[in-house]
Amino acid sequence: MEADSIIIEPVLTEKTNTMRENSDTNKYVFKVDRRSNKLQIMKAVHELFSVNPVNCRIINVKQKPRMARTRSGFRRGSTATWKKAIVTLPKGEKIDIFEGV
Repeated sequence: MEADSIIIEPVLTEKTNTMRENSDTNKYVFKVDRRSNKLQIMKAVHELFSVNPVNCRIINVKQKPRMARTRSGFRRGSTATWKKAIVTLPKGEKIDIFEGV
């Protein structure tokens, strides 16, 4: 798999922003391809952002039920399952795209 197809998009929430801005943790969160593993994710982060990741944790996010109200009644469905990767960088390294540089 190619590096740009492994990492789909960054996850930007308040919790991930505090994880990224904290100098002790220095963690970045990405939405990744469901077929990828830890080694492929770390290699893709190295290729795309020119940093050396130390650790990678993977979480499979399960689907959540959703309901929409329409004219014809309620429509039930669910969100898609996806994979989340938390990548740890060593102290002093950062990804410039997130920093706004």
